[in-house]
Amino acid sequence: MKVTNEIIEHISFLSRLEFNGNEKNEIREDMEKIILFMQQLQNVDTSNTKPLISISNNVNVLRKDLSKKSVEKKDAFVNAPKNDSDYFRISKVLKK
Repeated sequence: MKVTNEIIEHISFLSRLEFNGNEKNEIREDMEKIILFMQQLQNVDTSNTKPLISISNNVNVLRKDLSKKSVEKKDAFVNAPKNDSDYFRISKVLKK
């Protein structure tokens, strides 16, 4: 599969990344290497391989659920610059 400028522009739009001249060429080369590697993996014979559900033989290893004292609200808000009754208030970090 040939990676075109349209594909790179579409992926950069979806990922909210910007690629300039030389960066586009580097990304194109990297993406083509990834595609070639995936094509090599498709050629591997896995007909005698059982599907792997879990790497470990352990099933549901859980810790004992213990209740313990936690930080009280007033102590949690001591160093907070702003709070609103039960919540920390923070400034907006994402712009649309």
